Amino acid sequence: MIGKGLLLPIAAPSGTGKTTVCRQLMVHDDRMLFSVSATTRPPRDYEQDGVDYFFLSRVQFEQYIRDELLVEWEEVFGNYYGTLKSYVEQALTRSKILLLDIDVKGALQIKKLYSENTLTVFLMPPNQAELQRRLKGRSTDDERTIALRNSRIPEEIELSHQFDYQIINDKLNEAVQKISNIIEEYWQK
Repeated sequence: MIGKGLLLPIAAPSGTGKTTVCRQLMVHDDRMLFSVSATTRPPRDYEQDGVDYFFLSRVQFEQYIRDELLVEWEEVFGNYYGTLKSYVEQALTRSKILLLDIDVKGALQIKKLYSENTLTVFLMPPNQAELQRRLKGRSTDDERTIALRNSRIPEEIELSHQFDYQIINDKLNEAVQKISNIIEEYWQK
């Protein structure tokens, strides 16, 4: 166990509300840090390097893999995504709660590497129709990308059974409160 810090990977099918839940959690707890992932995908108009993601070239990302600077990484939709080892180690050493808005497989990899300091949360959509409404309502993806995201849902749901907690994100405040309760229970051990 490295310090008393907590790694809190939150995974879900695209459109379930991971990022929104993470933002709400951070408003209520100053122990929390948000893990900024590295990616090779191009930034969206509103995204800033080092704030939303670390935007790397494919060559740079592959060098990070070779240098073992990532605790997990995966290629998703033709782009690499990964978590910097420095973020993880620093949060644990400083006894912080590191929120990771992350892919299902990445969350399980972090749990495997840092089992003593990790609680995994899988956010479930209230139902398939609501998930589709949210995905289309985001207006960040075209129909092809939405179809690709939808194709991953069965595997993500199957892997969700390996998570410590499954929470339905039907009402934002209730989902955030449930996760806050999980954190407090961990912190009081």
